[in-house]
Amino acid sequence: MLIVFGSINMDMVFPADHLPQPGETVLCGDYEITSGGKGANQALAASRLGTKVALVGCVGDDGPALRMLRSLRRDGVMTTGVAESPDLATGCAVIVTDKAGHNQIVVASGANSQAKADQVPDEILKPDNAVLMQMEMPPEENWELIRRAHDHGTTTILNLAPAIHIPQSALEKLDYLIVNGLEARQMAEMFGLTVEKDAMKLARALSQQGKLTCIITLSEQGSVACTKDGALITVPAVIQENVVDTTGAGDAYCGTFAAAIHDKRGIIEAMKMASVAGSLACRAKGAQDSYAYLGDIQDNLHLVGEVTQTKA
Repeated sequence: MLIVFGSINMDMVFPADHLPQPGETVLCGDYEITSGGKGANQALAASRLGTKVALVGCVGDDGPALRMLRSLRRDGVMTTGVAESPDLATGCAVIVTDKAGHNQIVVASGANSQAKADQVPDEILKPDNAVLMQMEMPPEENWELIRRAHDHGTTTILNLAPAIHIPQSALEKLDYLIVNGLEARQMAEMFGLTVEKDAMKLARALSQQGKLTCIITLSEQGSVACTKDGALITVPAVIQENVVDTTGAGDAYCGTFAAAIHDKRGIIEAMKMASVAGSLACRAKGAQDSYAYLGDIQDNLHLVGEVTQTKA
């Protein structure tokens, strides 16, 4: 089972002609309310591969929570580990998108801030399972869950988004770290590492810092990785001709990658599947509604360009 400890948000999406500058008001004709949150997004993306997924988090006692959890359950995500806050509303994200598919996002944590690592019982922290986390949850709860999962032999995967300082003790208990290019540079600065412009050099530096496998996503440039044993991997992106909305593409990548790793696929296959999933997520508005199923991903794997791997 893949256990996703993560946020559950209501997304309010505003399609605008262009993204606002500081102090600028931009008018748009309409807006949409959809299900979101990095945890829920990644859990859904993973579930659509046919992987057994349990989502653990916290929501408010409100209508948005009922609607979003019902939608996740329809796609096979188990939500019995989701707690209900007695005093905080379900988290909310405001997303502004432009005609090119770029976005700006502001997130209010709400009930997500009350999620606890001990909602994940020791009984499901097994060597055959994996835990996937992001940074829209209380950081100290993530660090505690990483420690417990590592001690039980459970595969640990962290998408450090948004990027904050992670204690060295937690970093060294991770099996996989997933960040985008900006987050990778921010992490390097936090650890006092040389901030390289070359993504592969950054991946190698972060891999060595945590003794883990580091994956850096680079949008249209694909993704790169440095494994724990020093192997360097480059996977091209699958370019969409008509990008509608990039919201949630990174979560599609992370959820798909985690599911593939949990299902015992190799890292190259996992990165290729994740690259396809992230690309396909750009075909429609919103996050979860745009996520592809396993068959769709498999049908488009041939579109991934030449993968390169350099041995350590």
